[in-house]
Amino acid sequence: MSDWVVLGRVSGLFGVQGWVRVFSHTDPRDGIVRYNPVFLQQQGEWRPFEIEEGRAHGAGVVLKFIGCDDRDRATTLIQTEIAVRRSQLPPPEPGEYYWSDLEGLRVVTLDGVELGTVASLFATGANDVMVVRGDRERLVPFIRGTVIAEIDLAQRLLRVDWDPDF
Repeated sequence: MSDWVVLGRVSGLFGVQGWVRVFSHTDPRDGIVRYNPVFLQQQGEWRPFEIEEGRAHGAGVVLKFIGCDDRDRATTLIQTEIAVRRSQLPPPEPGEYYWSDLEGLRVVTLDGVELGTVASLFATGANDVMVVRGDRERLVPFIRGTVIAEIDLAQRLLRVDWDPDF
């Protein structure tokens, strides 16, 4: 497991005083504001950034980082991922997982057909969806007890009740 857990990404600018729009993976969305410092990936390195202010705004979140005081500086942050160290997060409750823990797991049907590995997950509102890459890319709903039959982090395996032709 990686020491880094991606919580979102800088998606755009907000105003002229260095604020940025953030697409947050946290639940609730403005939960990303609680973490300080956060780390932004720039030139292949995770660099610390202190959040000066942040709040929910519409369907997203806006943040102001210390030292990012104008639109030009904020522009350099667009499309950078925002992460925290795993140690900054509370441990997941039994039966709950951070998405980053599921990424890279082998996905196998109940009949033993290998579908690929979990490349990423995303929320749709109704349920989360796994992007599984193997011989082709599949979108598999992350619905425990229906589609998701077993998650075995130790074996790096996720067993699904899913038609491989779908």
